[in-house]
Amino acid sequence: MKKVVVTGASSGIGKEITQRLLHLGYRVIGISRNIKKEDFKNEYFTPLQADLSNEAATIQICEKLSKENISILVNCAGFGRFEPHEELNPTTITDMVFLNLTAPMLLTNALLRDLKKNSGYLININSIEALRSSKFAALYSATKSGLKAFGDALFEETRKSALSVTNINPDMTQSNFYSELRFETSTQENERLLTLDIADALEHILTMRKGAVVSEYTIRSLNFGISKKKL
Repeated sequence: MKKVVVTGASSGIGKEITQRLLHLGYRVIGISRNIKKEDFKNEYFTPLQADLSNEAATIQICEKLSKENISILVNCAGFGRFEPHEELNPTTITDMVFLNLTAPMLLTNALLRDLKKNSGYLININSIEALRSSKFAALYSATKSGLKAFGDALFEETRKSALSVTNINPDMTQSNFYSELRFETSTQENERLLTLDIADALEHILTMRKGAVVSEYTIRSLNFGISKKKL
């Protein structure tokens, strides 16, 4: 049974992906700050508590996972803040860069030999913001554009191996990502994505013929919509 690592597995897209992978018959190691065994009632789920915005904790996790013979890495953990850049706290900047970009690079570095040996998959859950420039999103877009560039370059670098590398770029997806923001997804069905849409994309990637790779997977809502929260 193949082993998968999913970061940000306790909520949102990461939780939906973890549930889908368990349903598909994988052993899943889910990483999050507060994740517990009880979060997924499945014998093949292993929780691993860690703060991936912390350098020392991330390096420790990388050392532990390098002994697990991993076949799939799903880099999903991340957060966003959307403010004028001069209004951002320096800690927010350093934490976001580390969690959204540096941690995936470190995890990939630790697991890449096994991923290549196991004909595995590296899947980055990115963002539509990796493909466009939006006001008040300079920092978030930079981290997601960087992660996309990292995945694109690794795809070229590893093409002589059997590793598949994919960037999934979702548009606004209903989840707790927006819990601390001033806006959230629309309440209209055609103006938002659901976490299961992203899990469907991941399942599609994993069930394709291995000789074909979707290197870029962008998912948009049919119509555009956004809801501003009442302050």
